[in-house]
Amino acid sequence: MFFTFIARRSLGNQNAVIKVNRFSYFTKRTTVGENLHFNGFRVYGEGNCYIGSNFHSGFGCSVLTSNHNFNGTAIPYDNTHVIKDVMIEENVWFGINVTVCPGVTIGEGSIIQAGSVVVKNIPPLSIAGGAPANVFSQRDKEHYFELKELGKYN
Repeated sequence: MFFTFIARRSLGNQNAVIKVNRFSYFTKRTTVGENLHFNGFRVYGEGNCYIGSNFHSGFGCSVLTSNHNFNGTAIPYDNTHVIKDVMIEENVWFGINVTVCPGVTIGEGSIIQAGSVVVKNIPPLSIAGGAPANVFSQRDKEHYFELKELGKYN
């Protein structure tokens, strides 16, 4: 309950129904749905991050919403940031140590394998992994939507 209290204070939406088992930190630009389970999750950067309902994560997961500007006025980067929002749709599951880079959308029902670095959009119902993460399988669409219709959420 202590970790939930700390995480809720860092969220812009402090009334969110979340369960936090390990230290997690969010920016005020983070918006969350309902029934979320965090086991060590951090959001960094100046952009918006949306995390949909029924999200689950392993420990050591990070979302980045901004980067240094390497195309600016100095090398290796200047003092400005490139800000890009991140969208994690509903019913997504992250394994341990997943990193999501700025500007990415992870589609509904997707599963991201442990240790993955997500640098591009992941379509709905995908199973993706690696560094960089690539889609290597799909969830059974019929089964997924049957469970969703029945409200079978963990």
